[in-house]
Amino acid sequence: MKLPEAGMLLRIFIGESDSYEGKALYEQIVLKAREMNLAGATVIRGIMGFGADSRMHTAKLLRLSEDLPVVIELVDTEENLNKLLPFLDETVQEGLITLEKVRVIKYRHK
Repeated sequence: MKLPEAGMLLRIFIGESDSYEGKALYEQIVLKAREMNLAGATVIRGIMGFGADSRMHTAKLLRLSEDLPVVIELVDTEENLNKLLPFLDETVQEGLITLEKVRVIKYRHK
């Protein structure tokens, strides 16, 4: 697969404890992206953050350390990422999803 220089970045901000059909939501999203042959996905676990409810999530507080912020990033064409949006609409109950234009500098695939 070769990505054009003009791509799109899809970012999904959720909580580590969010789930869908008995599995971690971030895992379900990555598996769906792979099933759809998207260029790739990365899950990043945050050490601190808050969302719309302003409740702090941090690794410093033991009671909240099980629901740390998670960001899933996917870069592909706008057309391909748009195909994932109905799945996200169904599975992401609370969170933030952003889509922005990016310039792809380098991408290698055998």
